[in-house]
Amino acid sequence: MNEWITNLNSSFRREDLLDIAIVAFIIYRALNLIRGTRAVRMLTGLAILAVGYFFSQAFELYTTQFVLSAFFDYFVFIAIVLFQDDLRRALTTMGRNPFSVSTERESRIEMAEEVSRAAAQLARDRIGALIVIEREEGLKNFIDTGSKLEAKVRTELLYSIFIPTSPLHDGAVIINGDRIAAAGCFLPLSKDPEIDKKYGTRHRAAIGITEDTDAVVVLVSEEAGAAHLVHSGRLMMNLSETQIREGLIAILALETRRPNISRRILDWIEDARPKSGNS
Repeated sequence: MNEWITNLNSSFRREDLLDIAIVAFIIYRALNLIRGTRAVRMLTGLAILAVGYFFSQAFELYTTQFVLSAFFDYFVFIAIVLFQDDLRRALTTMGRNPFSVSTERESRIEMAEEVSRAAAQLARDRIGALIVIEREEGLKNFIDTGSKLEAKVRTELLYSIFIPTSPLHDGAVIINGDRIAAAGCFLPLSKDPEIDKKYGTRHRAAIGITEDTDAVVVLVSEEAGAAHLVHSGRLMMNLSETQIREGLIAILALETRRPNISRRILDWIEDARPKSGNS
């Protein structure tokens, strides 16, 4: 044992410590990046296939081994296809200027203000709306179902999209960063049987997209003339312009200190947060 430790000390270099630290940091950042996204489920599925491959080798299941071996021969290409959104987000994060974080936060706060102002105005005029704000998990699949806009988020633009005479009003607006990525997008409907029957398609779409992704939704009901927030499949009903702004800022973590955010909003966000151990 002492000889093994001596050999280890003699062969271990300071560069090796740096090498281990870099790899550990990369793994940590990768896990942090995919936490709470669909990539976790896909990685779990890949891990199950890997275990199956080793079992097929151990028990000489030649057909199973052949199929899984063919799959893993093209693993790099499969991983690029499966994780393209996560890889794009990782590379974007790596290339981001650290001095631009403050500017980006300010633009996102401005976006939250514009969205909350538009939601309040739409609610007053009893015009239905569905505004989806992308967070960590990419929404490209849903953006592709609508009409690309790539426009700055503005109250007037959001209002004009959802007026009944607009060709894009019957669908969702998806916001990426501080820009409207697309309008007239189709969203998945929630299949939760416990949802109240009084809720229509717009409510089910808002709940459905927040069940499948980490997005936050601003929902305006024309029947009730009220604006709501939807996060992790849970609704916060009948909110004012100020409360919508507070909720968006809190969920998007745009301010580290939240002295002006009401306890009602904070409690709702905490209740909507996925509990550990849940899938």
